[in-house]
Formats: sequence, structure tokens, C-alpha cells
Amino acid sequence: MRDLLEPSAALGLRLVAGPRGLDHAVTLSRVQRPGLALTGYTDYIRYGRVQILGASELGYLRNLSPRRRGTVLRRLASCRISCFVVTKGLDPPAELVSEAEARGVPILVTPSESTPFIKALSAFLEERLALRLHLHSVLMDVFGLGVLIVGESGIGKSECALDLIDRGHRLVADDVVEIRRIGDLLIGGSPDLTRYHMELRGLGVINIKDLYGVSSIRTSQRIELVVSLERWEAGREYDRLGLQSEKFLVLDQEVPLIRMPVAPGRNLAILVEVAARNQLLKERGYDAARRFVERVDETIGKGTPAVAPASRGRASAARGARPVRRRAR
Repeated sequence: MRDLLEPSAALGLRLVAGPRGLDHAVTLSRVQRPGLALTGYTDYIRYGRVQILGASELGYLRNLSPRRRGTVLRRLASCRISCFVVTKGLDPPAELVSEAEARGVPILVTPSESTPFIKALSAFLEERLALRLHLHSVLMDVFGLGVLIVGESGIGKSECALDLIDRGHRLVADDVVEIRRIGDLLIGGSPDLTRYHMELRGLGVINIKDLYGVSSIRTSQRIELVVSLERWEAGREYDRLGLQSEKFLVLDQEVPLIRMPVAPGRNLAILVEVAARNQLLKERGYDAARRFVERVDETIGKGTPAVAPASRGRASAARGARPVRRRAR
């Protein structure tokens, strides 16, 4: 409850009654308007939700007789309630103030109208109550796509990110990514302590904002693609066509996953860049790998050899080439 009164919340709330209940918990981002509870039917009042009293609710209460109003508000306040919020700067009924003081239920007042206040409060609660996870990884904004780079320590995640920054992309978080689930979206950001910073072996800690400017950083980004950097293993089968569709599970949400083998001579930054471009095309409905396979199947179906011109050229050259024998001296 105390967080709602913080200036940083920007909700414009002030406490008018029930200070003993400021330790009550708000556990649900959806607010509730009493509605039928003002008639005495309180079965659907839920603890953990903020109760909103607007002009319509207060107008209805004013039309009740003092005795009936007192009975209704006494029954309502006896439920387990986190708090009441009165909108439009209206004065709460005296009977409600009395019951709130006696039972330790906070009453807050805001000058905002009900609809905009509910939107602002819901957004604030969704952000505060979101499921959170801290993951050892790097988060980049590549062409507007949130790319989470994961892999074992020392494999080159930060070096890859630095190369991407040098190519004009933006850093969100290095080393530790704070991931929040808001609805069906995964939003990544950096802890306050490490924001804008990057640790590079041999160089130490650098500040990307100071080195590259404000255009090189972002405070948060939706996670839409995961690139897993893995050490190259001889003899291991790797996806050559891009038809394998793997997912990376984060906070019960699936994100497209690409496994990127790391070997000397591979430019990881360019590969991640191309992976981001390809993912953007897939989101727009175009999958190059599947389209290629469809064309091959169509060609085979027509009975035409599915050999690329370059392959035919190499085959002809191989047939026409003569073996060269070298003598050992």
C-alpha cells in the first residue's frame, strides 16, 4: 500500500483515513468497483484488489437513508479489503471513514477521474507485480527487435554485443538481464547498478553511454528472439537449412531460439544481425527456408533435376578435369 503513495508512482493519491492498514498487500493488478456490494451482496469482494469509489458509487450511497447507508458500509468494510480509492477528489462518506478508521482500512483520494486513474493504476500494478527473473545474458536492440544473447561464461556474449553496438545497434543490458512478464510480453531491462555498463575481459568495465552516446542504449526492450552461443563441436549435427523451430522458455513464455555455433573466424555480430533480419521477415509471414524447400519440392515434382547452376558448373568442371600426377623428387 505504501508504494501507491510514493511520489514516483505518479498516481496523485493522498491518505484520508485508515493509516493502520498501510501494510496491507495489493496482489492483483485488476481493480474492482464495489457495484453490487453497495447493495449488501459482498460475496465477490476480493482481498488484494483496490476498491474504486467514483461519482456513481458515491451518488448511490447519498441517495440511501443514513441507517441503510451505515449498514451497507459497515458490511462492506467488514470484508477483507486492501484499500478504497475515491476518485475526482470527492469526499468519502462519513460512515465509511468511521468504519475504515475502526478496522484499519486505508482510504485514499485522487483528483483524477475514474477511467484515466484506473488505467494508470493498472499499468503501475502490472509493472510492480510482474513475475521477474534475473538471467546471465546480454540483451540488445537489433533493428528494433529484442535479441537475448545467452551462453556459457567467457564464450563471447559481451564481445558480440560490443561489435553490434559498433555497427549501430543498442545495448539494453549486459551480464545480468532483469526480465519481467507483463501479460504475454517479456520485457527485459538492466538492474540499476549495471545500467549502461559492460564488462570486457582485458578492458574491464566500460560505460557504453559515455563511449557511444545516448543513441547506443535503451532502458528496456521486449524480448522476441534468443540466440544461444555454443562452442563448435566436431561431428555434431547443426541445422543447415533453418527448418528446425526451437523455443526458449522464460517465465512460462516461449521465445524463438537460434543455436549459434562459435568457432574461430565466424563473425558473430553479423550472424546475429542476419538472424534478427530473418526473424523480422518471419514475423511478416515470409520464411526463406520453408519457401526454398517448397521450390525444391515443386521442381522434383515436375521431374526437373534440382541442381543449382553453380553446382552444375562445378560438376561439369569435375568431369572435364584431368588428373595431374606429380613426381616425387
